[in-house]
Amino acid sequence: MEDVRKDGIAILVIEDDPVIAGFLQTGLQYENYRVSSCHSGKDGLDLAGQSSFDLIILDVVLPDIDGFEVCRRIRARGNDLPILMLTVKNEVSDRVRGLNSGADDYLTKPFDFDELLARIRALLRRSGKITEKKLMKAGHLSLNTETREVGQNGIPVSLTPTEFALLELFMRHPRRVFTREILLNRILGYDYDGGTNVIDVHINHLRKKLNDSPARLIRTVYGMGYAFYPDNTED
Repeated sequence: MEDVRKDGIAILVIEDDPVIAGFLQTGLQYENYRVSSCHSGKDGLDLAGQSSFDLIILDVVLPDIDGFEVCRRIRARGNDLPILMLTVKNEVSDRVRGLNSGADDYLTKPFDFDELLARIRALLRRSGKITEKKLMKAGHLSLNTETREVGQNGIPVSLTPTEFALLELFMRHPRRVFTREILLNRILGYDYDGGTNVIDVHINHLRKKLNDSPARLIRTVYGMGYAFYPDNTED
């Protein structure tokens, strides 16, 4: 059980699968969330009662107390923080049961990380924890997260969903170095079992569409991965 509560938005992940828990913790920390994680219902209830969180990601299938009961007990304490439930189950009855136990939203595994982030942001906006700009700008680039439109020097740029997800991630985190493994997990999901070279292919396509040759915007950090440098900043 790990608790890294600091200033900022704090998320508690209650998930018994170490692969998924690690994927969530790494991905959410890259989004500047403060993440605490545990792997059982009992530990989740203890942490939720001892610390102040802004949102809980709760797996349904846990080794001791199932997520439905964990959610019900959290609500019984009068805690109204947003709860997003994760499960491999996709039956309508399970979704209804999760919502009836007090969950605010429900996501079925395997899930796309961008969809998870969208659900998290929606819940945080609804609870008044964050306000979020829909239009992002970096130098001559603009990206609208609502309309899914990208422009460069006022000219529309047509991107695939994967290219859009990569560019949005880069623009949210200028100058941050992302390894291929992180990009693979973030963009294609924790259940993708192909090679990391697929990220290089998508990066090359994105560079071509942004006329980024030689690479100035999306730079290769040799031995590490890639980083985004807005074209109105100095090296």
